[in-house]
Amino acid sequence: MSGQVIWITGLSGAGKTTLANELITSLKQRDLRPILLDGDILRKLLKVPHKTKDSHTRESRIELALKYAQMCRLLSSQGFTVVIATISMFDEVYAWNRANLPRFFEIYLKVPIKELRSRDPKNIYQRHTDGDLRNVAGLDLVVDQPYESNLTLDFENQPSIWQSPKSLADHVMSQLQNNNII
Repeated sequence: MSGQVIWITGLSGAGKTTLANELITSLKQRDLRPILLDGDILRKLLKVPHKTKDSHTRESRIELALKYAQMCRLLSSQGFTVVIATISMFDEVYAWNRANLPRFFEIYLKVPIKELRSRDPKNIYQRHTDGDLRNVAGLDLVVDQPYESNLTLDFENQPSIWQSPKSLADHVMSQLQNNNII
């Protein structure tokens, strides 16, 4: 019995958790045994220290993302549909996921920094601007754009699907069906 992994990546404020929650609702309606793993919750569960001025280096983020990926593998091997919302934008993680996660589907939420700064739900971008925070993914911490994303949702070039979280999730669900993931 094999499940699947739906890996949602993008920078802070891109809408990963919002999309993941909408997908979980849709997947439950199909009895696909969905489980949501969210980066913020996983960090608390794994007791990763709160973000301080110099925390969250590239190396520590890669190590943590690979732990997330191993959790995904464990859960999907038991027949669950795992939806994970995490930044984890590193080539090492993409490669590991593709090599080790059967029925893997990567979704990249591509949102420009200007839009992310205007959203800034966790005040991360402002704290960076104020000099209170370093190692912010996409700013002073280099991340790798997904090179083989199964689905890229581009905020600037696909505005119609970004009308609401539901419209975004509906678009993703149709892509998951088209790719025989669900």
